[in-house]
Amino acid sequence: MNSSRLLFFTLAILAGSCAIAAGSKSPPPNIVIFIADDHSQLDSQPYGSTEVRTPNMARLAAEGLTFTHAFVASPACGPSRTALLTGRWPARNGAEPNHRPKRPEVASLPPVLRALGYEVAAIGKVAHNTYAKDHGFDFIEGPNQGFSETTAVARFLATRDPSRPLCLFVGTRHPHVPWSDDRAYDPATVQIPPTHIDTAATREQRASYLTDVTKADTLLGEVRALAREKIPGDTLFIYTADHGAQWPFGKWNLYDAGIRIPLIAVWPGRLKPATTSDALVCWPDLLPTFIELAGGKVPAGLDGRSFAAVLRGTATRHRDRVVATHSGDGDFNVYPIRSVRTRDWKYIRNLHPEFQHHTHISRSSGPSGLLYWKTWLAAAEKDPAAAAIVKRYSERPAEELYDLATDPREQRNLVYPEPGRGAAEPKHTARLASMRADLDAWMKQQGDTQTVVGKPLLHGEPATPIAPAGGKQKAKAAAAPERK
Repeated sequence: MNSSRLLFFTLAILAGSCAIAAGSKSPPPNIVIFIADDHSQLDSQPYGSTEVRTPNMARLAAEGLTFTHAFVASPACGPSRTALLTGRWPARNGAEPNHRPKRPEVASLPPVLRALGYEVAAIGKVAHNTYAKDHGFDFIEGPNQGFSETTAVARFLATRDPSRPLCLFVGTRHPHVPWSDDRAYDPATVQIPPTHIDTAATREQRASYLTDVTKADTLLGEVRALAREKIPGDTLFIYTADHGAQWPFGKWNLYDAGIRIPLIAVWPGRLKPATTSDALVCWPDLLPTFIELAGGKVPAGLDGRSFAAVLRGTATRHRDRVVATHSGDGDFNVYPIRSVRTRDWKYIRNLHPEFQHHTHISRSSGPSGLLYWKTWLAAAEKDPAAAAIVKRYSERPAEELYDLATDPREQRNLVYPEPGRGAAEPKHTARLASMRADLDAWMKQQGDTQTVVGKPLLHGEPATPIAPAGGKQKAKAAAAPERK
């Protein structure tokens, strides 16, 4: 028996023992978690947007609990989703760059729920690529890139055994690029974030992105209706997203636009309607929470921590800080970053500030991003404000420190650049030193080798376009040489 199977077997015994011990208690709840792809938290009605139409998200918020401070472990699909399913950050599960699976010996958490009697199913994009097969689900149905309609969910719920408790993960592809050309929003009236450059192409693509956010919301409503109709008994329903949208300073970045995500929970009879929680929670906490709610024992050694007490109303706080990491995504984006965030402060360390920061947005020869990025470059030639945004996108200092209470969009870096590490304004010196030390200790605890995967683009080198070669590019990313 290999080490991975042995660990799964051990977890199953532990969980099964808990299930037997809890046999006299009420049945465990069903759990349905709907995952959008690339949806920034602020782009939904429950989080304050006045332009995007997300009535189903608004309905969930009215019926349940909205988390205002929810985060992911990483702002790229693969690392984020693997951290969700293993309860471990990327350095400990092996899925550091995008398109790389977890290490075989790293246990996943769905088998713990299976041992508690659950049927655990993944429909659409739940894990990344084809990696759902590595995580111990009972049932898997594609497409791996996520679905655009809900027939597979309806078919599964109509044919399964309803006597078993269910943990169902459902993943749509929206609002991942390519965005819809059939726009439901007027480009002339969309709101342009302060980190973006207002061009006609930006407005068109912003309208397309919002259209796809609304498509995700429509699918959310359909899945919620199916769950109500087809899943009997006590059911916890959750909406969330794997990271922020594919815009500059969003996806592939550790600013809040990249790592702060929507998380709304509805649990009739258990959660008070129309409530909010500012508890700091993160995606690796979700499965440990489900395991505790199901009456099981959360495996030792995880990075994720159950916040079941917050859902039960016996606690209002969870973490005092969240940490996030990003390593890269093929040669499009070779830019390792680490961050630590408290409720009101964010510290970011760009491990290689000598690298240019680029992504699919600025280097892909395909349409995603370039539809507006070229207009940003043209604007930067004439407008100093646009030039500053383009420069900030591609050139990063070694360290960044933000006061989120006064600067929630992370526009004013409080670290002054100096040779090596920078110095903060005098009143922030102690805070900078403390957050540096926190991140150093965390990286050491994680065994974070600060590996560079892929070929970096150094300052002064041209940002030549790269062909989005589909499977070839993904295979290249997974097999890319590692540098330290």
